[in-house]
This record gives sequence, structure tokens and C-alpha cells, in this order.
Amino acid sequence: MSDTIKAAIWMIGAILSFSSMAIAGRAVSFELDTFEIMMYRSFVGVLIVVVVSALAGTQRQITRRSMGTHLVRNLAHFTGQNLWFYSLTLIPLAQVFALEFTSPLWVLVLSPLVLGERLTPMRLLAAVMGFIGILIVARPGVGTFNIGLVTAALSAIGFAFSIMLTKRLTRTETTTCILFYLTTMQAVFGILCAGWDFDIALPSAQSVPWLILIGCAGLLAHFCLTTALSIAPASVVVPIDFVRLPAIAVIGALFYNEPLDIFVLIGAIIIFSGNYLNILNETRAPKTADTRAESRDK
Repeated sequence: MSDTIKAAIWMIGAILSFSSMAIAGRAVSFELDTFEIMMYRSFVGVLIVVVVSALAGTQRQITRRSMGTHLVRNLAHFTGQNLWFYSLTLIPLAQVFALEFTSPLWVLVLSPLVLGERLTPMRLLAAVMGFIGILIVARPGVGTFNIGLVTAALSAIGFAFSIMLTKRLTRTETTTCILFYLTTMQAVFGILCAGWDFDIALPSAQSVPWLILIGCAGLLAHFCLTTALSIAPASVVVPIDFVRLPAIAVIGALFYNEPLDIFVLIGAIIIFSGNYLNILNETRAPKTADTRAESRDK
């Protein structure tokens, strides 16, 4: 079996996981607020990480070397994920996913500030294409404005900061260490935010399976995506990930009577094109001094 087929199989797992998490998030949103969803999701995640690391014997990989970076990274992810769950209750699933796909483009814009990377002409072109795609998806000034479009776009920025700081952490920390602090810190954030008014709702028997699905799907999605990227180049993996958009659009139409909006698909294609052009340019470009320095750091 070729590496491309193996990566495609792993990406099918990621697509199913991300889609199921969106469906489960919408299912429990009528009973729990986003902070409570994140709190219970993190509880499930902590349990999974602790058990798996114990079975694999990787607990010693959990260090306290980069606590500041872990804290900022998880605050960014917690904020982005909360906004993402909130957006699910306000706008069609396809719009949420389309705006989420701008995260890599925000990484291009913000990486010079966070990681010290150069903003090349191709990266700038990709960012401009992404902004055009956002305007087509959101269409400001057309029809009734929905705050869900803003929260979905802001969630992508939160995810972008999370991606960049995760990249920084991978230079010194293992996956077990990153996932441990991801789940434990966000569990604490969830308790603080959900309990600020001393009123944390307990999930009903009907919501418990959905919360377990959210916790499992969240970890599984990122594991599948990371595995796929370790097998095949990003230029192969990223186009497969964009299958999530038409897939979730069909799910929204079948189960939630959401219209198939042609402008969402057009905007998403432009966003994808910007991402893909940048990936092709990065994979074909010779190693620069920046990339050689980064390799020495690892």
C-alpha cells in the first residue's frame, strides 16, 4: 500500500472525527454552554491521555520546561474552540468549516511576529486569497448580519495561535507532554469559566454519550491528522482535509435542513487555493537559512 493511500485512510478518520465532533457539539449546545462543553470534553481527554500514557510508558516525557508556552497555547486553543462551538449554534455547519480553514492563512500572517518567520510574496498572496474567500463566505452587507460569522472567523485566529505555539513546543516537548497540558489546563479553564457564577449544569443521560464522543473525536482527529502528515507531504494531506467542507455541507442539508450555499463553496475553494499554492511553493523551495536554523534547533 502506498504512503498516499495510507495518508488518505488516516485523513478519512480525521474527517469523520471532526464532523462527528461538530454534530455532537450542536446536539449538547441546547443543554450546556460552551464553557461546560469544553470542561466535560477536557475531563474525557485527561482520562484518555493518562490511561494511554500509562499503558505506553511515556509519563516521564511530561516535563515542566515550557509552562509559559503551554499556558498561552492552551488559552488560545480554549478560546478558539469555545468560539467554534458557539458558532455551530448560530450559522450553518458549512460556513463554520469554511471559516475554520482560514487558520493556516492566519498562521502565514502572524508567524513573523510569533515564530520570527519571513512573510514571502507567495505567503502574502495566499493570505490575500484567504481574505477574499472570507468575504465571499461571509458576504458582509448582504442579508441579515450574523454574529456567528464573526465568532467563526475569530475561532480560526485562536486556532492559528495554537498551531504556531504547538510548532514551537514540538522543538522541545513530546506529543504526550503537549496533549497532557492541553487537556489538564483546558479542564481548569473550563471549570473556572463554567463555574464563575457557581452554576455548572450537569449533563443529562442523553448528553453524556455526546460529550464522550466530543472528547474522543477531538483527540482522535488530531492524532489522525498528525499521523497522515508524518506519512505524506502536506501538499497531499491538506487537499484531502478540505473534503470536510462538502461532507459537512451535505450533513447540514440532510439533518438540519441547511441550504447548500454556492457562495460558501466558492469562498472555500479560494481559501483552499491560497493554502495549496503556499504549500506547493514551500515544498518546492530550497532550504533557506531560516529552515536550516530551525532544523538545528530540533
